Amino acid sequence: MRRISVFLIVMALTAAIVLPAEAEEGKKPWTPDDLWKLKRVGDNQVSPDGKWIAYVVSVTDFEENSRNSDIWIIPAGGGEGRRMTTSPKSDNHPRWSPDGKKIAFLSSRDGSRQIYILPLQGGEARKAADIYGGVGDFIWTHDGAGFIFTARIYPGCEDFECVEEKDEEKEKRKVTAMVHKSLMYRHWDTYEDGKVQHLFHIAAEDGEPRDITPGLKFDALTYWLGSAGRDFDLSPDGKTIYFSGKQDEDQAVSYNEEIWMVSVDGGEVRKVTSNPAADSHPRVSPDGKYIAFRATRRPGYESDRYELTVMELPDGEPVSLTPDFDRSVGSLFWSHDGKKIYFTAEDQADINLFSVSAKGGKLKTVIGGGGDAGHGYHLSVQPGPKDKFFTYLYRPMVHYYEIFRCNSKGGDVKKLTGVNDDLYAEYHFPDAEEIWFEGAGGAKVHGFLVKPMNFDPGKQYPMLVRIHGGPQQMFGYAYRTEYAIFSGADYAVFFCNPRGSTGYGTDFCDGINGDWGGKVIEDIRSGVRHVLANYDWVDSGKVAGWGGSFGGFVCNWLQGHNEDGMFAVLVTHAGEADQWSSYGSTEELWFPEWELFGTPWDKPELNDRYSPIRYAKNFSTPHLIIHGELDYRVPITGGEQMFTALQRLGVPSKMIRYPDENHWILQPHNSRFWYASILDWCDQWLRRDGAEEE
Repeated sequence: MRRISVFLIVMALTAAIVLPAEAEEGKKPWTPDDLWKLKRVGDNQVSPDGKWIAYVVSVTDFEENSRNSDIWIIPAGGGEGRRMTTSPKSDNHPRWSPDGKKIAFLSSRDGSRQIYILPLQGGEARKAADIYGGVGDFIWTHDGAGFIFTARIYPGCEDFECVEEKDEEKEKRKVTAMVHKSLMYRHWDTYEDGKVQHLFHIAAEDGEPRDITPGLKFDALTYWLGSAGRDFDLSPDGKTIYFSGKQDEDQAVSYNEEIWMVSVDGGEVRKVTSNPAADSHPRVSPDGKYIAFRATRRPGYESDRYELTVMELPDGEPVSLTPDFDRSVGSLFWSHDGKKIYFTAEDQADINLFSVSAKGGKLKTVIGGGGDAGHGYHLSVQPGPKDKFFTYLYRPMVHYYEIFRCNSKGGDVKKLTGVNDDLYAEYHFPDAEEIWFEGAGGAKVHGFLVKPMNFDPGKQYPMLVRIHGGPQQMFGYAYRTEYAIFSGADYAVFFCNPRGSTGYGTDFCDGINGDWGGKVIEDIRSGVRHVLANYDWVDSGKVAGWGGSFGGFVCNWLQGHNEDGMFAVLVTHAGEADQWSSYGSTEELWFPEWELFGTPWDKPELNDRYSPIRYAKNFSTPHLIIHGELDYRVPITGGEQMFTALQRLGVPSKMIRYPDENHWILQPHNSRFWYASILDWCDQWLRRDGAEEE
């Protein structure tokens, strides 16, 4: 429900605001039928000599209902991109060899994901090894002679032959029962199979994999390929691996990640940190004397503020470099000389790059913050040699991720890729206008308003209110598909970052704890009231609410608390209905126990209060319910409970069930149907007066 996976002085709230320009004449609306055309760029990696950037381009084959990705390279100074792989199966995760002569990458071309090596000059890619079950993540060793990688293995197995034998034994059994003896027995969309993720070493040429962490009972890494990047690092001398994860027995309740170390040759795994809260994403200094990592202070709170922390190896005292920086640290890396540390952080709807001296001191915004790099998301920042330039993925409101480059100070910004430029020239991709308004208790809340594509100030338009998940998440000044689709269908779109949102400080984020139906709801409703009071072209009788995950909970809550009729129609994706049943069927229990101050039997009144289904007697608003059956984070029971109540009460409602999707709707045809159904439901109740179309 969360993660899942971003003060300015308030200008006169009622002052005239310059809106984005109308859609250019002749442009087409962006529709659900066009989704498959959008290519995705990611995982930019600068070569050791700074001359090239390797990256991934993903495309959709709508007819085949599949996606494919390939490795490309482009000159770091700009120029034409060159496609390096052409497999019909996914090729991704490119990593340069230390000498810059080869690119290793992950590919599923022969079944499971394996490491392949491709010479820079081209030719056939060679499989480095055939790891049973496939590879999760990997890095080169510093000498270029091998790899450190992650894979899954049964505890007690010494090699992958043992894993294969055990899997074959399972296949031969006629009993299909699964026996669970502890939590977490399932996660996200998969039931545990008895395997755990370990770290391995293998030579790049005809090597045999060797388990570096054979004694670990639980997964070595907590995040694996998380949003803050790789969760392990190799010391400069190539002898030691540092990684972060939790080895507590109660995996479903514990959020106590620690930094661990182990020799590349194997041996005893030793704990480096002892913080009872979370320590993650270690990065070793260039001289090997220090380690930097992210750390929280409150045990059990996964959305606590991450501070940039440094400690001297092997057992120095951890020191926070950002104790007064009221933002949460994301991905991080050392400067080439070890004097500074760079890190990303969410900041008022942007994701920017900051730097700080390794000894502490004043923070500096390097990329973003409204400077030359503009507003939006600046992610996957990769330094060139000696940090003379940076490349990064940039996503503003008007386009999806593309690779950009800037100098060491964030200036001289240059766009390097333009894989969707033809689409941006042909279709309408709207910009948004910032709005600050007063929320609950007078708090300043940040919102955005997108105009309809064919905007005419003399007309009135229906409005979609998009509500984010998390709840500790952030809607940024960045492109989202639904903004373009609904604008193209002549809707206004309003979205905001209410209480609980990240990027606005610890107190603002914490403001939702134990208060799911309180300040956050008032913040959203205040934003809607502000828009209706100040933009007379928005039709106050035609407002739709759509939310997913925690946003789905919000829409379920609004269904029972819509006495003033603010919302004429609601759409819930993956939303909770009853806190008791949700607690008993979700997997990461530390989340509800923090948010609602304990178990349901510890806090029955609070769990009852914030269970939307308990307000069913008030249900009256037309409501579309959508859920994936493989969603174990917010199980489908929540959707079923809401739909049952709506139907029994005679409230106009519809449920869309995806038997093969999880918390997200990912398959191309399913995704198209998802967006089209939401738009159609809003049209039915805001434009067709509830009339069904055959």
